[in-house]
Amino acid sequence: MLLAVIAIVGLGFLATGCSKVSTAPDEVRLHYAGGPFEAIKFVKCINPSSGATFLGPGDTSYAYPFGQRTFDFSGTGDSESKPISIVSKDNVEMQVAGSATFTLNTSCETLRQFHEKIGLKYGSYFDARESEGWRRMLNFYFKQPLDRAMDAASQEFEWKKLFNDPNAKQQWEQRVGQLARQFIKETAGADYFCQPNYAGTGECGDVALTIQKPEPPRSLIDALAAEQAAKQQNLAQQQINTKVKTELESIKDLVGVLGPQGAILWKAIQDGKVQVVPVPQNGSLNITPQSR
Repeated sequence: MLLAVIAIVGLGFLATGCSKVSTAPDEVRLHYAGGPFEAIKFVKCINPSSGATFLGPGDTSYAYPFGQRTFDFSGTGDSESKPISIVSKDNVEMQVAGSATFTLNTSCETLRQFHEKIGLKYGSYFDARESEGWRRMLNFYFKQPLDRAMDAASQEFEWKKLFNDPNAKQQWEQRVGQLARQFIKETAGADYFCQPNYAGTGECGDVALTIQKPEPPRSLIDALAAEQAAKQQNLAQQQINTKVKTELESIKDLVGVLGPQGAILWKAIQDGKVQVVPVPQNGSLNITPQSR
C-alpha cells in the first residue's frame, strides 16, 4: 500500500511538471519561480552541496561556480585568451602572458544582482558544467580592463627595462596590479569578483594577478643579444689593451735601469731563451750556441 502511495505521488509530481535540482560542492544556484503566464520572481539561493530542491512548474535555476576560478591569458591549451599586447614608452609592441585568479562573489544578494545585470546578458551561468557565455563574460570583464591597465602602466617604461631589468619589471607589475583592480571593478560596477579565498562573507578583496615578463619581437631579442655580445668583446679588448700598456710601462722602466741591451738580455732570461750558469770567480767559460 505504501509503495502504491509513493508511486501515485511520484506520478503526480511528474504530471504537474515539477522537477528537482541539487548542487555540487563547487557550485551555487539561483532559484526563480514563474512561468509563461506569471511574472518571474526570485525565490532563493541554493548553497553548495545542497540536497534535492524541488522546482515548481515553470521554475528555473541557474548554476554558477563556487570557489576559486582563473582567467588565463597565456594562449595555451584551454586558456580563455591569447597573451595581451602592450606598447612600451618607446613604442615597442610586446606580448604579456599570465592569469587573474578570483572568486565570484556568491553572497546571495550580490550573486542575484550579478546574474540579472551580467549573467543573463552573456549567458554566463553553467549548463552541464560548461559555459561558453562564461568565457565571453571573462573576456569583457577581465581582458579589457587588463589590456587598459597594462597599456597605461607600460607607457611609463622603455622596452629594454621591461624585458631585462628586474627592478623595472617589479615596478611595472605593481602598477599593473593597481590599475587592473581599479578597472575591473569599474567595468563590473560592483564587487562581483573577489580575492581567491573569498568565502561569501566579509571583505571582498582584490583579484590576484600573475603576469610574465613582457616579450618583445624576436628580432629585438636577437639584436639585444648581439649588443650584449659586442659589449663583452669590447670589455675583453679593453682588458687586453690594459695588459699590453702595463707590460710596455714595465719594459720602459727596465730599459731605464739596464739600458736597451741589458733589458733585452733580461727579457730573454725571463723567457727561458738564455740559460744562466753560475761561474766561479776567475773561472773560464766556453759558450756554445744552441743548434736550431
